[in-house]
Amino acid sequence: MNVKLLLPALTEAKSPLFRPIKYSLFPPLGLATLAAYLPDNADVDLQDEHVEPLDLDDTPDLVIIQVYITNASRAYRYADHYRKRGAHVCLGGLHVTSLPDEAAAHADTIFLGPGEDTFPEFLADFKNRRPKPRYHAPLHRHLHQLPPIRRDLIKRHLYLVPNSISVTRGCPHHCDFCYKDAFFGKGTGFYVRKVDEALAEIQTFPGKHVYFLDDHLFGNPRFAAALFDGMKGMNRVFQGAATVNSLVKPGLLEQAAAAGMRAVFVGFENLNPDNLRHHGKTHNLGRNYHTAIRRARENGLMVNGSFVFGMDGDTPDVFTRTTDWAVDRGIETATFHVMTPYPGTGLYQRMQQSRRLLHDEWDLYDTRHAVFQPARMPPHQLETGYQDAYRRFYSITNILAATRGKSTPDTIRHLAYAIAWKKCEWLWQPLIRMKQVTRGLPLLERALDLKSTPPRESTPPAPNRDTRRQCSRAAV
Repeated sequence: MNVKLLLPALTEAKSPLFRPIKYSLFPPLGLATLAAYLPDNADVDLQDEHVEPLDLDDTPDLVIIQVYITNASRAYRYADHYRKRGAHVCLGGLHVTSLPDEAAAHADTIFLGPGEDTFPEFLADFKNRRPKPRYHAPLHRHLHQLPPIRRDLIKRHLYLVPNSISVTRGCPHHCDFCYKDAFFGKGTGFYVRKVDEALAEIQTFPGKHVYFLDDHLFGNPRFAAALFDGMKGMNRVFQGAATVNSLVKPGLLEQAAAAGMRAVFVGFENLNPDNLRHHGKTHNLGRNYHTAIRRARENGLMVNGSFVFGMDGDTPDVFTRTTDWAVDRGIETATFHVMTPYPGTGLYQRMQQSRRLLHDEWDLYDTRHAVFQPARMPPHQLETGYQDAYRRFYSITNILAATRGKSTPDTIRHLAYAIAWKKCEWLWQPLIRMKQVTRGLPLLERALDLKSTPPRESTPPAPNRDTRRQCSRAAV
């Protein structure tokens, strides 16, 4: 049996604003996970359009395509292509689960919910020539005794962060703009792997660096504590995501840092508590953002802050106010988003009911375009403000300003990390073209592992003239 696993490129990855390094970070672990269930005698090919041109001139027996909202049009085109060639085509992923009828028009079989819970059943049916058109993940799910991910199918040299791993599924929280609830349905929404199995997989990774792709690595404190305890002595440096709430609490953050954690992705999302409350981000309410940042820094962690623009309480000054706040607090990197109502989410339903959706052109649902009518500004101003926020935060002036008050090692690490990420396309592009992007990994490891010391000041800096007016209401 010839099997093809395919990840079509996100539309934004092929736009004029395409930054190749951003889409050359992580291999497609979801598809490599499904490949582990295939029979040993299957001839398997895994292709990722973000890092290589696709070969569409083959004739596989079975094609499995992973679908996100902004690669949906591409995915459907490739699915139609292979169905005409006689292949049995399967579609799965976030977008398929959100809009199954749309996806079913382009597939022989669709998977709804996590694939590891439906793919084995499909393979048994396919072997008996009785595959069903739809497979629904069960309500009760677990991650025990998973077969080893087919990392042999991953072309490591094409990715900056090949040692990526997911040790949990889902998230314990319920923000209304997140796909999670739509994907996991009413069943088990957050569950974890066996600690020993996760540690055994990490042990197989070459080099030092590990990137946890989990939505909330600290989401199950007991599991996280055991994982960090097991990683002590492995001589690893790793990155992962956590909430403000989990950083403020003592204990677990210290364990993570002792095990090698050096950078954390934090969903601050918005500085206005009314916005947070309106979108169900209640675990951020009443949490001191500055305390979370300070505690991360005291434990040697860099912070990548995530922010969302376009919530109903946002006025046109939100862009400057947010970037100035992030610079004032010395955040090393920031990720900005235009709020996007994904199908299947509570946000989408509210926008649809209030007739605020502008269109359903899924290619533009990329967190860069305004696809709904904002409450307090026109759509074009939301898009322009988002673009200006990136330019402002990553200006050389603000990168330098954000190092104010940091120790020399912290300053060096901050500058190396922020500048390499945003100001060195001249370096990344030739490495990507030569298929040698992994050569940048040792530099990433060295930057992450620079010895860090606590900041000289433990009190928040005075807000500048742009932020002073609004900070009294912010969740800081």
